[in-house]
Amino acid sequence: MTDEMHIAHGIDLETLEGFAEHAAEEPAAVQLGLGARATYEGTAAHSLAKIDDYDLGGETITRETREYTLPYGGWKEVLEAGGWVDPTDRLEPVEAALSALAACINVGITINAAANDVTIDHLETSVQADFDPAVLFSLADLGESASVFENLTADVRIEGPDLEPEQIDEWARRAPVYTLVSLEQDVEMTIDTPAQVAGDD
Repeated sequence: MTDEMHIAHGIDLETLEGFAEHAAEEPAAVQLGLGARATYEGTAAHSLAKIDDYDLGGETITRETREYTLPYGGWKEVLEAGGWVDPTDRLEPVEAALSALAACINVGITINAAANDVTIDHLETSVQADFDPAVLFSLADLGESASVFENLTADVRIEGPDLEPEQIDEWARRAPVYTLVSLEQDVEMTIDTPAQVAGDD
């Protein structure tokens, strides 16, 4: 058997199996610490987000090639209607979250397809949601946050032999971003105001 025969979905299956065994035996070694930061650019809704290092098994991994920057903003027509001066289109954070969900569902499906020797000829996931900005603009109380998003849907179009919808659904729900957006998460919010702290001294 050639090395090429061990590869499916771009993964060396023997290496994947070894990694899974290692993760089962040494779970602390595969824990990830992830993060991102965004700096306000002086125009409301405009921030430059940066993603760089991460922690793997307690070790920080830093590479210049991982220094990604993402200019976030809003929709030109909406900003123009709201009074923004010379608005331009930028990737909106909500759209980024939806695209991350779609991409991560693909991750969950394809990694498990590789591990279970399932062939996929085509896979495309579309995610959509209805968004009510009333809470964002303080037109509704913070307690109404549960109504901000409605009709969140994920449409998975997948082609290949011997596909079982129930199995694909399970793999899709194993996607980490699916867990992030579908289950209640506790976000520990810390507000740091250095000027105020200095004034208290």
